[in-house]
Amino acid sequence: MDLTREEQRLLDSRNRTAYWKRWGPYLSERQWGTVREDYSPNGTAWEYFPHDMARSRAYRWGEDGIGGICDNHQRICFALAMWNRRDPILKERLFGLNGDEGNHGEDVKEIYFYLDSTPTHSYMKMLYKYPQAEFPYAWLVAENRRRTKQDPEFELMDTGIFNDNRYFDVFVEYAKVSVEDILVRITAWNRGPDTASLDLLPTVWFRNTWSWGRYPGRPGLSLGPDRGGARVIALQQAELGQRWVLAEGTPTVLFTENETNFERVWGAANPSSYVKDSFHEYLIRGRLEAVNPENLGTKAAALYRSDIPAGGSTTLRLRFTNADPSQDPHGFFGKFFDDTFSARIAEADDFYAKHGKPGHSEDSTRVRRQALAGLLWSKQFYNYDVKVWLEGDPGQPEPPPERKEGRNHEWTHLYNADVLLMPDKWEYPWYASWDTAFHCVALSVIDPDFAKDQLILLLREWYMNPNGQLPAYEWAFSDVNPPVHAWAAWRVYKIEKRIHGTADRGFLERVFHKLLLNFTWWVNRKDPDGMNIFEGGFLGLDNIGVFDRSASLPTGGHLEQSDGTSWMGMYCLNMMAIALELSREDPAYEDVASKFFEHFVYIAQAMNDRGGEGNSLWDEDDGFYYDALKLPDGSQRFLKVRSMVGLIPLFAVETLEPEVLFRLKGFSARMNWFLENIPAAQAHIDSSQKSALGVRRMLSLVSRERMERVLRYMLDQNEFLSPHGVRALSKYHRDHPYVLQVNGASYSVGYEPAESRSGTFGGNSNWRGPVWFPVNFLLIESLQKFHHYFGDDFRVECPVGSGNKMSLWEVATFLSHCLEGIFLRDSKNRRPVYGNIEKFQSDPLWRDFLLFYEYFNGENGSGLGANHQTGWTALVAKLIEQSGP
Repeated sequence: MDLTREEQRLLDSRNRTAYWKRWGPYLSERQWGTVREDYSPNGTAWEYFPHDMARSRAYRWGEDGIGGICDNHQRICFALAMWNRRDPILKERLFGLNGDEGNHGEDVKEIYFYLDSTPTHSYMKMLYKYPQAEFPYAWLVAENRRRTKQDPEFELMDTGIFNDNRYFDVFVEYAKVSVEDILVRITAWNRGPDTASLDLLPTVWFRNTWSWGRYPGRPGLSLGPDRGGARVIALQQAELGQRWVLAEGTPTVLFTENETNFERVWGAANPSSYVKDSFHEYLIRGRLEAVNPENLGTKAAALYRSDIPAGGSTTLRLRFTNADPSQDPHGFFGKFFDDTFSARIAEADDFYAKHGKPGHSEDSTRVRRQALAGLLWSKQFYNYDVKVWLEGDPGQPEPPPERKEGRNHEWTHLYNADVLLMPDKWEYPWYASWDTAFHCVALSVIDPDFAKDQLILLLREWYMNPNGQLPAYEWAFSDVNPPVHAWAAWRVYKIEKRIHGTADRGFLERVFHKLLLNFTWWVNRKDPDGMNIFEGGFLGLDNIGVFDRSASLPTGGHLEQSDGTSWMGMYCLNMMAIALELSREDPAYEDVASKFFEHFVYIAQAMNDRGGEGNSLWDEDDGFYYDALKLPDGSQRFLKVRSMVGLIPLFAVETLEPEVLFRLKGFSARMNWFLENIPAAQAHIDSSQKSALGVRRMLSLVSRERMERVLRYMLDQNEFLSPHGVRALSKYHRDHPYVLQVNGASYSVGYEPAESRSGTFGGNSNWRGPVWFPVNFLLIESLQKFHHYFGDDFRVECPVGSGNKMSLWEVATFLSHCLEGIFLRDSKNRRPVYGNIEKFQSDPLWRDFLLFYEYFNGENGSGLGANHQTGWTALVAKLIEQSGP
């Protein structure tokens, strides 16, 4: 089959014949308020570097901007700044509330959309909606501070600032002529009824690497002679050499330094008159002397000033290139420029048409493409050297001594300077290991190479702790995320095999060997009694428990976690499946596969009958799995919260087919010996199904009988099943909250389908009722696996009480459609994700632009939390691919 142009670029990138991914959307949306920029004594990152300081203070570890790009080491950055001639601040970065200002934690208070991108970023498009009235910074802060956890968040839309369409639609597009030659098109539309003023400042600058006393040399920008109807900014950088930015027309070109304004930040004299916020001073305060009249610096902008008539637009054309402008044969703009954009857009269309499925609706195709665009735009250069961060820099004051024993001090080996997929580049501009796993599965359908590289990267020596632990996230690398890396690697391997027709055994082998270290860390650190019942802390489920599961328990003792134990059962099966695949060519892996088979059986036995003592995490009376409180006196007490914790046991399921056992004699012999000599093992292996080749065996933590009982809860609309997926906590607890009395204190868990009403884990996420994509995705996959074993004859009622019987595959498809339906227009032409926000539902300039939220209301499907979580919510693209309309 012929390759599309984008597939050819991906092939060139894989073969390293052309580095198409050197430049991309790797600029963060928020560098302020991050752990990396925090040099406070006690880890108060939000307060140490707030938004108000961001325009004036040089960043140490990265840069941020709006709709920006940079190279893969973030040496050179390009982004758009704006001013509507009313705002008190030059709009160089997105505004939002920090974790203390928001009534539900940190939250971006801007409206923007990622509309398109190819995997090589040969074409990209985003949209920023910029109000024409003064941006209500103070109002947003004050009103959200006034509100309590019981109130909804106060959003930019709630201020009425978009009424009468008094805003600009600012589209930013990029098209690559070649690896090092990038065209930029910025189009601003006045959607309002009157002429409105808008200043646009496409800005190029260098990440500040020279102020810290560690890296010699300083790059430079200068104004070159005009060429072909364009202003020219010349760049010189040691590693990347000479570059040019060409700005069509005759904009005013401004120069300054990407240096801290010491006078504003510290009240000290500035070494130079030209500082990071000089463009703000020049435009908003009218200080013409704030910019360098010699047209030199490390930060430059082309200032375009325009008055746009009602319904009219203005278009800026720029070119960022390593080709000497005096030698360019194409002409800088004009027909070549427009033809290149048309070609890249057509190539993007061809690529996505080939990687989609025929028969999908126009709306589902739009949702899928924007989800993948958001995922691709979520790439970010992430820079963090923990040892250097703790020690401080020669050119800066010595950090407070408290930091030596503070956050992340056990991770001095960690050195990150890579492009990584972020959960959300504003709200979560840092990687989290389990988020990364889901990102990679979603991305692998269009770019398995990048997905594989991400999975390998987190296992490298400069990420993984020497003890085998994977870093959780920068706020606490030692926290524990669910161990889904093996699952993701196995899924990406199979997806790529399906797409390309060949299997990357080398990738699978590399991942497997490093995961052996991680698996051993789990066994040694998270099984306190050595009985194959695991802890793990919050395990990504934030506030789902009665207590903060990462803190010491008020009762003493420890928590035996249904989810922690289930994740480890799933981990065993994933590792067994990988080992069996590798044993096709190397019989040595059969022994390792046997080890994981046996370890799984021990975990299954412990979970369902702990050590043969009659204790387990299964409650026979309720027919559900719970966490158990292991008290200091040795007694056990169920924490009877019906939550996702009790559904996660379904994730651990795998079928051993007779042809596999026939081929792998060593593994088969060891398995048979184990089953004959460990009688209890038989209870955790279903052998009821046969094929033409012999007996099939299903390994699962949950027996058929118990699965049916669990599914009665999961598929009940008065329990877990919502119109938009499976809730993280049963609706039963709306009227029956779980309450535990301990030492005179009361701890409770109730059903909360929207934002969290407590401050646990910052209060910006909620696992007590909403719908979350990652666990729903795994539930769907598990049901498909159970169907693979049991077939169409095994049917359950769905929804419970409807009288409608479905196979497990049909249930999986039903749930997939529930999740997809969050974003798709329903029979009333409304998208549940946007709830009652009428502008998003009916305005033709809004209704087809999608936001992919972190989680979703358990009643109506409206979006909650971070609103650019593509991120794991990009999994909707995978669901549409496999089951969408």
